[in-house]
Amino acid sequence: QVQLVESGGGFVQAGGSLRLSCAASGRSFSTYTMGWFRQAPGKEREFVAGSGDYADSVKGRFTISRDNAKNTLYLQMNSLKPEDTAVYVCAATMAYSATAYRTARFYDYWGQGTQVTVSS
Repeated sequence: QVQLVESGGGFVQAGGSLRLSCAASGRSFSTYTMGWFRQAPGKEREFVAGSGDYADSVKGRFTISRDNAKNTLYLQMNSLKPEDTAVYVCAATMAYSATAYRTARFYDYWGQGTQVTVSS
């Protein structure tokens, strides 16, 4: 069982930055495939970043990284826009896929999410 706990969300003005963290339990963090998703009110959960890939809407503004020594996944978000407002959730799986990592069904474990609100 893998537990994921996000932090770092908050309220920021457009153009600002936030860094999200996702702390994971377990001894095999370095072997997990990790990803970030987000869900805005009334919308489906969407892929944000993972496996070195980014959604087109965040490319060039967001950077995903991980520190295996700290069992932590990060999402650096710069040049934030009001349309980035959502609950951001990290996900993990012990599986690997060159293509499926952009789909929510690929992941087995999910955090509770952290709210990001960007004002205009």
